[in-house]
Amino acid sequence: MLYGIAAATAALLLTAVLTALLRGVALRAGIVDRRMQRRMPLLGGLAVVTVTCLVAWVGESTRIAPLGNGVARLLVAAATLAALGLVADVWRLRARVLVAGTAVAAACVVPYEETGVAGGLLGIVWIVVASLAFKGLDHVDGLAGTVGVVTAFGAGACAAAEVLDGLAALLSVFAAALTGFLMHNWPPARIGLGSCGALFTGFLLASSLVLARAGYGLSASAAVTACFGAVAGADALLVLFARLLARRPLLRRGPDHLAHRLRRIGLTTAGSVVLLGAGSFSTVLVGVLVHTGWTGEEAALWVAGGALLVVGVLLRIPVQRSRGTETVQVSSQLRVRNG
Repeated sequence: MLYGIAAATAALLLTAVLTALLRGVALRAGIVDRRMQRRMPLLGGLAVVTVTCLVAWVGESTRIAPLGNGVARLLVAAATLAALGLVADVWRLRARVLVAGTAVAAACVVPYEETGVAGGLLGIVWIVVASLAFKGLDHVDGLAGTVGVVTAFGAGACAAAEVLDGLAALLSVFAAALTGFLMHNWPPARIGLGSCGALFTGFLLASSLVLARAGYGLSASAAVTACFGAVAGADALLVLFARLLARRPLLRRGPDHLAHRLRRIGLTTAGSVVLLGAGSFSTVLVGVLVHTGWTGEEAALWVAGGALLVVGVLLRIPVQRSRGTETVQVSSQLRVRNG
């Protein structure tokens, strides 16, 4: 207990300090993106990854909080994927490279002896989809970090219920590191998570659920994962439907996400993050209750139905867009990426 408190406190403070230092590095190196017509440095995720791995390594090496083989392999795979994301932040990589890298990393962490081959393949698909959907949340200040913290605490509760102490400790440290990052990322953000941190976060959370649910039935596991991924999934569906209906390229950036639509109906950026964070807390809580047996699998149907209802309502909200504005945004992004 004392080590857990000390480790979480150290992770929070170290991440807050390292994030501030890396902000200057990112600005000088030109590792920035455009957000709301301002330069956004993108090395915040590197701080989260570094501190999480460092604190976890200290616990493992001193044997005070050993991770276990499966959890250690998970952390290594997540860190490797974060390195690929860092390359994407510095140099533009095609989306299929990130998808392939996520799939390979997922294949290395799925416990096939407990899930079976078919269950393992479904686990890989879930990890890839959830990781990329979570990456899509890093489009507005504070959102990815807020949803990540809430989801990490929920996944940690599921791990603790399965007596996976190493995984629960890792997730608590990770939640603390994300909180330290949020000190600099809350609207108006001074630094962003970037592909490095977003892929690491989505992969770590999705893979943790696969480990915690290993050995359970497929339908119950699908119910739990659907609850945990409800906000990211709703955001991805909204973007998909909006761009398909408008006949626009799926990978071209635009104001199609949940937070963009909420701002169109009058919410501030901080207000939309708070609302989506509250929604994430509610759906994750349902997922924890389903996992622990306090409620039945049918509760996930209410979560899925609510998410689809939100997508349907927000899809009808018009988004202001002009060809000139879109061209300026894209050209600005290219200029920033090229230094």
